[in-house]
Amino acid sequence: MIRIDEVLRDRGSRYGVAVGPVRGRAGVAAFLADLRRIRKYAKATHLSWAAVLSEDGPLKADDGEAGAGALILKMVQRAGIVDQIVVVARWYGGVPLGGDRFAHIVTAVRAGLAEAGVDGAHTPD
Repeated sequence: MIRIDEVLRDRGSRYGVAVGPVRGRAGVAAFLADLRRIRKYAKATHLSWAAVLSEDGPLKADDGEAGAGALILKMVQRAGIVDQIVVVARWYGGVPLGGDRFAHIVTAVRAGLAEAGVDGAHTPD
């Protein structure tokens, strides 16, 4: 598992990212459970994620951050990675970020993919 615990801060909110290999839906569940065992991530307000699985196709979850899973999935698909999960964590700082949160999700995904050595971490249209 590759983790960047603090990619950026904005108005009290913090963003982190985790990337790692998964096999099937059970692998996704195990990865998320492992991440939640880390105290810092257990306290995250949102753990939004996406993966394209060779057996099950694309999967995503917003975890309360509306639209985040779809955005992460689009970036994962454009990067062409399969059987890897990308999880963006947000620790809410008390101030709504509006549309800026999407730019922060993109930044976090790019950082995670770059750390994982994945080329093609493009901004979605």
